[in-house]
Amino acid sequence: MSKRVKEVAELVGISVRTLHHYDEIGLLKPAKVTEAGYRLYTDDNLETLQQILFFRELGFPLKKIKEVINSPSFNRREALELHQQMLIEKRRRLDNMITTINKTIKHMKGEIHMTNKEKFEGFDFSHNPYEEEARKRWGDQAVDTVNTGITNMSKDEREHFSKEWDSVCMKLALLRDRSPESQVAQEAIKEWYDLLNKIGNYSPETFKGLGQLYVNDDRFTRNIDKYGEGLAKFMCKSMEIFADNMKK
Repeated sequence: MSKRVKEVAELVGISVRTLHHYDEIGLLKPAKVTEAGYRLYTDDNLETLQQILFFRELGFPLKKIKEVINSPSFNRREALELHQQMLIEKRRRLDNMITTINKTIKHMKGEIHMTNKEKFEGFDFSHNPYEEEARKRWGDQAVDTVNTGITNMSKDEREHFSKEWDSVCMKLALLRDRSPESQVAQEAIKEWYDLLNKIGNYSPETFKGLGQLYVNDDRFTRNIDKYGEGLAKFMCKSMEIFADNMKK
């Protein structure tokens, strides 16, 4: 049975204006609009809305959500599995932060003693835990350029970059069953290339080498495959094709 916009808003806990906005930007169109102008939403619309709100919870911008859910390769179940993994990781980080806060309060009351190291447990400002490996392969200058790019960002810019990072990784994960040579895969891997070049200077050869590292080093593979099993292998091949095409 279809629901009117007010009923959906009350069911979900969002405003009618939000639903109107989603309709206006083409993110969530109602199944039908009556002659009287009432928007009617079906169960399929509600399932799409659930997906949208999961993406929003993870900090994805509306424009990126629209791109992902309107992609021909979008798979609702796979997306939910990725949401689950990312939210579990987010919960783990929050649990660590809460533990650190609780210990800090007890430390301030004199109930326990905290070491300086313990005071900062739960904080993680880095997306790349493999800096030493990168320095060995590409040299200090390349890594320092990346670190400088991140350091020079404001807090808001870093948060935006973090959201872009997750967004592109999820998009690639949803495409990993496609051919790495396909247009949609190459367009997505270009987004990855452009994103990395916001904080560094990746030549085609360096970009290709980075992709090989994704599959040759188990630490990289595990980190990338958190977004979806087989993603590291898919990205490696896609990055190789992209880099070779750039050199033509």
